[in-house]
Amino acid sequence: MRSGPGEPSEPGWRVRVFPNLYPVVGGADAAAGATGDHEVVALSPDHDRAFGALTHDEAAEVLTVLRDRSRAHVLAGRQHVQVLVNHGRAAGASIAHPHAQVIALDFVPPAVGVASERFADAGTDLVLIDLADAVERDQGVIVGDEVAAWCPTGSASPFEVRLAAVGAGPHFHEASDAHVLGVAVVLHDTLAALGDALGDPSYNVVVHTAEPGVDVRFHWWVAVTPRLSVVAGFEMGTGVLVNTVEPIDAAEQIRGAL
Repeated sequence: MRSGPGEPSEPGWRVRVFPNLYPVVGGADAAAGATGDHEVVALSPDHDRAFGALTHDEAAEVLTVLRDRSRAHVLAGRQHVQVLVNHGRAAGASIAHPHAQVIALDFVPPAVGVASERFADAGTDLVLIDLADAVERDQGVIVGDEVAAWCPTGSASPFEVRLAAVGAGPHFHEASDAHVLGVAVVLHDTLAALGDALGDPSYNVVVHTAEPGVDVRFHWWVAVTPRLSVVAGFEMGTGVLVNTVEPIDAAEQIRGAL
């Protein structure tokens, strides 16, 4: 199931990792502050099979490879590893073949540091609080004892979904095989349902994780953002994001497509 850059995970490969031809960091001419590594992870040899169209086993293999590549970069000394999927042009995908990306940075991005500070200041698990609030408001999408997906009350855009494994800890690169499997299955089912409910929208999948070496009350989670709206002038001028779909309505529609 695991692969190195450019090597198949097994004969007749399903998941494969390549250096990005147009990296945002790294490369021979990288300037200070732009060093690092940028990898593309092909989800399968089928040109058109997105994450939600994989089998559960294939989805678990993809997320396992992403976890393992993250771990390799952390062990190599990178300061933050961002895992993401840009699906569709509106989500920033520049190639049609469904793929994920692993971007290893030599600095801690401001948003990551702010998130860690929020957890530290709160002194509690903000992800589980967010999940409990969503369940109480009937905004759960898939709610199990070990893994859940939900539409957060503070959704910044229509049909935003968050996913997390209970007790997952602060770092994605240290995720257990059980947590990776559980999140992969729920992520697969959520993306498949969003595709059915919304007509295969463009979307972003982003793994939120604490920076390596920081032992805080953090809880890594996954955010899914369908690209159904644009950030317009009001949002750009004020920083206030407008969501035109109530999270309870979004959750009900996604559940109906499961």
